Amino acid sequence: MNPTERTLPFAVPDFERARRKGVPEIILAERKSVDEALAIARAFLERTGRAILSRVGPELEARLRVEFAGEAELEWIAPARAAVLRRPGVSRPRTGGRVGILTAGTSDIPVAEEAALVCREMGCEVYTAYDVGVAGIHRLVEPLRYLLDEVRVDVLIVAAGMDGALPSVVAGLADVPVIGLPTSVGYGLGGGGIAALYSMLQTCAPGLVVVNIDNGVGAGAVAGLIANRAAAARRSHAD
Repeated sequence: MNPTERTLPFAVPDFERARRKGVPEIILAERKSVDEALAIARAFLERTGRAILSRVGPELEARLRVEFAGEAELEWIAPARAAVLRRPGVSRPRTGGRVGILTAGTSDIPVAEEAALVCREMGCEVYTAYDVGVAGIHRLVEPLRYLLDEVRVDVLIVAAGMDGALPSVVAGLADVPVIGLPTSVGYGLGGGGIAALYSMLQTCAPGLVVVNIDNGVGAGAVAGLIANRAAAARRSHAD
């Protein structure tokens, strides 16, 4: 079957994206009806053995648990309200890529966990340290040292809302690429992630790139590509 052949009247799922691009297609459930999201998920299960859904509402969560019971294993990532369905015998890939994820605050964890999900589904090992922002900068020192010196991550994702300062601090210290992930945590002038986004874009620390507000999927996809390319280079060097 042609990978772009229409299989549903309302969607053209990209079943070959993971093979072609290295990044799996994630079904954005937000603004889809429950029935539409379920149908797309079933199409992916039938063709690839795996379906990944983000921004899953309570009604869809309940339906996923019922519709695929006994047919597929459901992994539920509660902070991100995301889900992965796998048919028996289908396992997560393992590439050797290493991704570190930091958050400035606890409120940034849902978006960070969305990024972590994507990295894991791309085969990467993910290492996290949460609530280490600039309001108590001493909290950053040990987790960052661990990620850079002991784990030796290939790339860092840094999620922050409010003033969005943490990614610039980390980029000024780290010798790996840093992906700034602004979150919609914040209020008043510049709230909703606007100040965080502007701050990251205006950084003077080299090595920091920025995705859009709350774009955990985008941050995870870029981090996974970087980490997997680094892992491939390590394997080639070892050979």
